[in-house]
Amino acid sequence: MPQLRPLAATLAIALLTACSPRAREATGSLQPASIAPDEMATLLARELALDPGRATLRDLPPAPPRPARTFDVVAVGDMMLGTNFPDPKYLPPAGGAAILAEMRPVLLEADLTVGNLEGTLLDSGGVVKRCQDPDACYAFRSPESYARHFAEAGFDFLSLANNHSGDFGPEGRATTKRRLDEVGIAYAGLLGTDEVAFREVDGYRFGFVAFAPNSGTVDVRDTARARELVAAAAAESDVVVVSFHGGAEGPDAQHVPRATEEYYGENRGDVYAFAHACVDAGADLVLGHGPHVTRGMEVYRGRLIAYSLGNFATYGRFNLRGPAGVAPLLRAIVDAEGRFVSGEIVSISQTKPTGPMPDPEGRAAQLVRELSAADFPESPLLVDPQGQLVVTAGS
Repeated sequence: MPQLRPLAATLAIALLTACSPRAREATGSLQPASIAPDEMATLLARELALDPGRATLRDLPPAPPRPARTFDVVAVGDMMLGTNFPDPKYLPPAGGAAILAEMRPVLLEADLTVGNLEGTLLDSGGVVKRCQDPDACYAFRSPESYARHFAEAGFDFLSLANNHSGDFGPEGRATTKRRLDEVGIAYAGLLGTDEVAFREVDGYRFGFVAFAPNSGTVDVRDTARARELVAAAAAESDVVVVSFHGGAEGPDAQHVPRATEEYYGENRGDVYAFAHACVDAGADLVLGHGPHVTRGMEVYRGRLIAYSLGNFATYGRFNLRGPAGVAPLLRAIVDAEGRFVSGEIVSISQTKPTGPMPDPEGRAAQLVRELSAADFPESPLLVDPQGQLVVTAGS
């Protein structure tokens, strides 16, 4: 092909841009060219001294490759920064401003930061949920001003798919969403209204889908529907992140059983089958929470699955004894197509009344190492003693 002259180069780039699926993905809509493709091809043919009747896109040079890009995604588990119900004594000092302060630098340096918001953002009112056993049932209502704490810590996506997002009825959910909208945090997980969210990072589109086994949330037990939602998100995104609240709870629930789990007589889903189904449907990073303890991780079809990130920032009414008081902060590096590249476990611990802070003993990393090896021996993921995540060669 002759060397492109300036006009030809300009026309070629414009035509390729107008026809590029990635250009449509990056903007969310088709951007029409100011010159019709046929007319552009004719002009290009004249510039290249080709036969206008035979000029086609094959006469154009190949599009330049998209620059290689990786993304640093930080993910944490359950967060409830304090509740004014049933008594304001369960609120932290200084309006909750210090709860996330210790971990804020790590959260802020990521390209994308994800967590699970347990409870509602509501100053007062709402209809509190009815509990058959008040000793085993809690309702969380954090002040609405706490939305800014999540924003200042860099959170981009928050899951509302859990057993506490409906603690104060429709008013609690509506106010929570409104406050998150005001601070620019995207959310997903509510059935029929907020099932999928999107976020742009340097021109790449991230999709976010969240699931739980609880009323009013997108059901983690409905694998067929999960596949549909994930596939729909994948069709509109470069990278799809799935968050799920599922599995049994407590220190006896650290292993992933590859079967349906129950807790207090409630079906909490088969999270192993669910996670694999999501990856099969197009998910790139699958993040679990709900058991309130750490669980193992695996790489499946080149994608990372973390089965429980435990309690990250849970002030006041959470049991933080033993394994419930330590948790992994996950740093996952994924490429522009969502494939897992490498990662790191930052071990954190909580001791009342402070928020999460780095654990010098590295207990969460050690737990992830042991549990991953025990539960997923076939996985190519290796966790070293320092919490570095690597994939074995040839996997």
